[in-house]
Amino acid sequence: MTLSVENLTINNGHQPLFAPVSFTVSPGEVVTLMGPSGCGKSTLLSAIAGHLAPAFHCQGNVSLNGHNVMGLAPNLRKIGVLFQDDLLFPHLSVGENLMFGLPRCYQGNERAAKVTDTLTTLNLTAIANKMPDEISGGQRARISLMRMLLSKPQAVLLDEPFSKLDKALRDEFRQFVFSQIQQRQIPAIMVTHDDADIPANGQVLNWPWQTS
Repeated sequence: MTLSVENLTINNGHQPLFAPVSFTVSPGEVVTLMGPSGCGKSTLLSAIAGHLAPAFHCQGNVSLNGHNVMGLAPNLRKIGVLFQDDLLFPHLSVGENLMFGLPRCYQGNERAAKVTDTLTTLNLTAIANKMPDEISGGQRARISLMRMLLSKPQAVLLDEPFSKLDKALRDEFRQFVFSQIQQRQIPAIMVTHDDADIPANGQVLNWPWQTS
C-alpha cells in the first residue's frame, strides 16, 4: 500500500495555508511533518482523512495504491487517524471499544474472538471488562491504537500521538506504534514537534515542507 499526496494545498477563504505540497509514503514508512504551530500540519491531515472543517477547502490529489480518494466520504477512504487523546468511549469496556473498530465483515462469535486475540497479543486480557477510566494511560494508548488498526486502514495519520505521555511511556509507545505500522506495511504520516519522535532513517518534511 502506497499513499501519495500530489500538489495538495488548503485555503482558508482566499488565503492559502501553504504552497502545494507533494510526497509519497511507501508501505511501512512513516513520513514526519515538522513545522511551527499554526502552519497547517493538522489541517493537512484532516484534508487527507476527509475531515476538513467547512471554513477550509483544498485542491490537489490524495491517492491510495493509485486510486484517488479525495471524492470519497471519510469512512470510505480507509485512512485511520491516531490523535493526542485516546478518544476511547467512556461508556464502553475495553473489549467493547475494540469491538467497535471491527469491520462488519466480522460477525457473531468471530468478533469476540478477534477482540480476545488482540488483547492476548497485547498481554492485556485481564482488562477486557474494565472501563477506560479504570486502566492506565499506557494501556489506553495501546487500546486506542489497536481499535484503529482493527478497522483495517490502508494508511495511518498520526497527529502528535505521543505528546501527552510521560517520557518513559512515550518512548515505549512510540516503538510499539512504529512496529505495528511496519508489521502491517501501512504507509503513515506523522505530525510532531519533537525530534525524538522521528523514526530512524525516516523521511522528514521540514516547514515549508522540503524533504530532508
